[in-house]
Amino acid sequence: MPSFSVITRRVALAASLAVLAIPAVAQQKIQIAGNFAAEHPSSVAVEQVFKKELARLTNNQLAADVFPAMQLGGAKENVDAVRSGTLAITWVGAAYLSRIAPELEAISLPFVFPSSEVAFRVMDGPVGLAIDKKLLTRGFVSLGWMEHGMRHVTNSKLPIKSAADLKGMKIRLQPNEAHLATFRALGANPIAMDVKELYSALEQHVVDGQENPYTVISADRFSEVQKHLSNTSHFFDVIAVVASKRAFEQLTPEHQKAVRQAMAETIVYQRKLAKEVEVKRLADLKGKMTFTELSPQAREEMRRMTAPVIEEVKKRAGADLVNQVLAEAAKR
Repeated sequence: MPSFSVITRRVALAASLAVLAIPAVAQQKIQIAGNFAAEHPSSVAVEQVFKKELARLTNNQLAADVFPAMQLGGAKENVDAVRSGTLAITWVGAAYLSRIAPELEAISLPFVFPSSEVAFRVMDGPVGLAIDKKLLTRGFVSLGWMEHGMRHVTNSKLPIKSAADLKGMKIRLQPNEAHLATFRALGANPIAMDVKELYSALEQHVVDGQENPYTVISADRFSEVQKHLSNTSHFFDVIAVVASKRAFEQLTPEHQKAVRQAMAETIVYQRKLAKEVEVKRLADLKGKMTFTELSPQAREEMRRMTAPVIEEVKKRAGADLVNQVLAEAAKR
């Protein structure tokens, strides 16, 4: 018969093996994808802040797999995947959601936001909450708004000094009716196109030019296929961060809270970084392109020419919401 000490050791060994056999709590993963280059401030913020904060807040029970730079498709594909629930979260130019939620056109008005401070005062208030509710009815949980920046025109033909220089020019725009109508009002020939097709379209002269914030113009290397840059500042644009309603509701309440908190911290970081990077990117672009600064008179002329667009947007986005945007933006 085995001694007591031998039996004790066997019991202890069996107990330790039983503990090892108990499966650890499986780590749950969510995918978050964007179409911005890896070095864009939004991609940097998601990788450096959201991913780490989500792991910290959930004690590594919930992890984010981050896919920037169109690794999981272009902007439209990411939006469709989030809506269907096959992708958990995307960060994307708000324009790509406007055909699903036309209320977003209310924040796409030409020459309305003079600065990011004014734009985010509007977006972080009742206007943003109203849009959040509309997005939810379309299958999206809004997690906040990052800074995309002021949009400016580049082209391969001539310096843009006034609206007359845009006449007949083929300009690529995001698929947003307010944006397209704005450039039609300025006399250009606007063409909606996903950003994934843009570099080759510029290179092959399918379009003459495009419009984007300095950070995107730089990160996507458009200076290689465009010669002229003008600070038209025609729209201030935001990046919508949206989760799939279907996927979000499958998370525990604690994990939903962690996702929201981690993204809130990410957005604070991203907005600050975007401002810092924009200054550097403009300096870089000035060394590679012909830079033309519009006069106040030229920009005011463009504002007058595009004013009727606002009335068009009211029909699609709702007059009350558009008027609320205008009233909030006008406050000083």
